[in-house]
Amino acid sequence: MSNLTSQTPIMTRPEARLAELKLELPPAPKPMGVYKPVVVTGNLAYASGHGPVRNDGSLMLGRVGADLDLTAGKIAARQVGLTMLASLRAQLGSLDRVHRVIKVLGLVNCTSEFFDHPKVINGFSELLVELWGPDLGVGARSAVGTNTLPGNIPVEIEAIFELH
Repeated sequence: MSNLTSQTPIMTRPEARLAELKLELPPAPKPMGVYKPVVVTGNLAYASGHGPVRNDGSLMLGRVGADLDLTAGKIAARQVGLTMLASLRAQLGSLDRVHRVIKVLGLVNCTSEFFDHPKVINGFSELLVELWGPDLGVGARSAVGTNTLPGNIPVEIEAIFELH
């Protein structure tokens, strides 16, 4: 995973960067309720809360601090990023339409003794930096712990993106 340094190049073509990194997106998940995975209005794309969908379509499960450690939680957050990218691509046709990250809200399903929510959500944020660079790939962010998430997923993340 990348490190936020001034030496990290800005990536203007996320589709090419995905291929270069040999990252495979899981299938874009279908809504599990009455909502749209991505809503576009004007030059903004609002991505609903996404969970960590594996490439075979199954969900990663567990609570951070009980079933999963910090590293596994961070991996789950990265997988949420790949899942959200799949939904964005399905809605937009190409990730190259995304100009920058505006805002991220990350929820971590964890025990009451776990306090490293931002470190878990870094798994998501670091993925976006790999694709858009340290300026356009980093937006405003909140990271919150909760005692449960739908289906016992370890991480749920929603985000807002600016489009070209």
